[in-house]
Amino acid sequence: MGDQTGPEFIASVDRALRLLEAVGAHEAGAPAQQLAAETGLPLVGVQRLLPALARDGYVTELDDGAFALSCRHHPLGAEHDGQGLVERIRPVLMSLRDDLSVAVYLTLYEQGEIRVMEIVDSAQAPRVDFWVDFQDAGHATALGKSVLRELDEEARADYLSRHSLAELTPRTITRRAELMQELDSSLTEPVVMDREEYCRGTTCAAVPVYSGDQVGSLGISFRSDWMYRTTRVRVGMLSAAMCLTRRLSLPD
Repeated sequence: MGDQTGPEFIASVDRALRLLEAVGAHEAGAPAQQLAAETGLPLVGVQRLLPALARDGYVTELDDGAFALSCRHHPLGAEHDGQGLVERIRPVLMSLRDDLSVAVYLTLYEQGEIRVMEIVDSAQAPRVDFWVDFQDAGHATALGKSVLRELDEEARADYLSRHSLAELTPRTITRRAELMQELDSSLTEPVVMDREEYCRGTTCAAVPVYSGDQVGSLGISFRSDWMYRTTRVRVGMLSAAMCLTRRLSLPD
């Protein structure tokens, strides 16, 4: 998608991520018409975008004309050397850190838990203080909420049945109905935020990423009084998310 910026670029990456999410929900693949219906995207746009994603290696067109995520057998750490994958994804995380001057995080949803897989920070942009185990704070972080939003109803209910919505700051959402309303109301917006819900003085933003059919999230954290350019942040995060999805899902 090149080095474009601005609303058109953001919308393009948003559509691609929504389409990848829909494709990933069908292990045997799904045709363009079904994917268009599920994403709410125009069929003609989906029919243009799917071949482009196939050319870039994100999806594979099957013999029956359906589309499936490429290399679904390559989740993080499964058939790759773990260090090798770290070396492939760290440059993307470091580039985002340096471009936005923020701490950057990558999570994946594994065996029913949202796990932090990698963090890159700096003296100028230190990581958030993990004063509460992240696995118990998915409801209070942008990273966790981004993953929860992408889960199907059954997986989300299972996660919430095993994790209490503890009040970590005065801004933490502690009512399940309120959390569900926030997750469902943000489906058309790729960036999920938490504003001092996990840690006072810290704001976080996250977008979804995929490792084959495995959902995860790419997030950043920064001081709440930091004056940031919304468009620049969104463009940087969405571009990095697309790059990470490819590097996580494709073999060498």
